[in-house]
Amino acid sequence: MLLPFENAWPYEKIMGDIYVSSCPFCEAENVLLPLKPSELSVIHDGKKKLLVFPCCHHKTTLIDADHDYLLTDSPIQKRMP
Repeated sequence: MLLPFENAWPYEKIMGDIYVSSCPFCEAENVLLPLKPSELSVIHDGKKKLLVFPCCHHKTTLIDADHDYLLTDSPIQKRMP
């Protein structure tokens, strides 16, 4: 199954915290997500998680996670022309 890239956003784990380099909604930089590294495996195993970005309070639902990307149930990236 091919995952839609526009529903994925890269993240990084730094010192036990999860960050995105920029918010896909308001473009704030270095956003600390309210997500624990231990929750990533639970999300990967099929449990959905509501994620509220602390910078702009935009909500999205995480449906999967791997070592590099968070996958949401709706597009969070603009398609390239």
